Amino acid sequence: MRFRVSRASLFREMNLLQGVVEKKTTIPVLSSVLVETISESLVSLVATDLDVSLQTECAAEVSEKGSVVLQARRLFDMVRYLPDAEIDFAKEANDWTKITCGASEFRLAGQAKEHFPSTPTPGAAEMSIPSTALQNLISRTAYAITQEESRYALSGSLLAFSEGKLRMVATDGHRLALADCQVADTPAIEKDQLRVIIPKKALTELLKLTAGAEEGIEFSTDTNHLYFKQGQRLLTSRMLAGQFPNYDLVLPKGNDKVVTLNTEKIAQAVRRAALMADERSHGIKFELGEGRLNISSQSADVGESREALAVDYSGDGLTIGFNAQYLLDFLGVVATDEIIIELKDEQSPALMRPSGEEGYDYKYVVMPMRLL
Repeated sequence: MRFRVSRASLFREMNLLQGVVEKKTTIPVLSSVLVETISESLVSLVATDLDVSLQTECAAEVSEKGSVVLQARRLFDMVRYLPDAEIDFAKEANDWTKITCGASEFRLAGQAKEHFPSTPTPGAAEMSIPSTALQNLISRTAYAITQEESRYALSGSLLAFSEGKLRMVATDGHRLALADCQVADTPAIEKDQLRVIIPKKALTELLKLTAGAEEGIEFSTDTNHLYFKQGQRLLTSRMLAGQFPNYDLVLPKGNDKVVTLNTEKIAQAVRRAALMADERSHGIKFELGEGRLNISSQSADVGESREALAVDYSGDGLTIGFNAQYLLDFLGVVATDEIIIELKDEQSPALMRPSGEEGYDYKYVVMPMRLL
């Protein structure tokens, strides 16, 4: 195998692969990347951890076809520190690979392609999703995915399609994030057929894949896998099995205490209150009254904090506790200047949503905390 490739293009693709490469594994080959020539002008790069895999391509001048499996992190670091010039790859005996760029020369130990796990191949695309839409759906919901490995069905986000609307939902049992957007193109799937759970790692890689991209994502599925193709890049993920909770039952109804808040002002106030909150519970207190919202926190070991925000509210008073980090997660991804909080009583979940956002229907449900 012999080929020449631009350092800039190889570095860009290798950088994307790093998120998929398994860092700590009992299977050493999973920390490697499969490098394979696929035509006289293209080289394929593949990384996998057996659950998520990413295949991408680089333009190259191929003089001799072949393949080799190389240590991904080692190769990435080499490419990162090489000068911005053409890089020559030449496979030698016993899968050793000579890498040359200008005056720099490396020899890297490799393995045969047969040692690298095979990755599934997608069928025809079932629908095209705008990259910006997928980016927004993921960023608005993925933070609510559970951190508990035992809650298998909650360790990813639900992606569902119905009546021209794409929906993503994530929950950890204490809060729930739901985002909808319209899909202009008619997908080649039956109504209500699409309902899959995407693992968190795949969502993280999708965020990287769609960042700043203009072209859409071609999406398809088979019995066990999800496929997301964008240009020359193909992200494959194992589909999470299990039953996602009936989130419609969680969405609050009858929350009659409604207040509109400036996003930046409430975010800053919550951050300040969090400084004095208990380090384990992160609990802060909201006291809503006529024309004001008091935000306070206290910790026996640290101290206490209290401040008031002027609000347009004239209903009954309410005192309710929240996990400050849960609020900051929501406020960190809201794209509007104002948010709306709908409350009922101190024991019922709060509904939060952006005010006046166009193109997306975004709801965030957070359970209250009992504060001493």
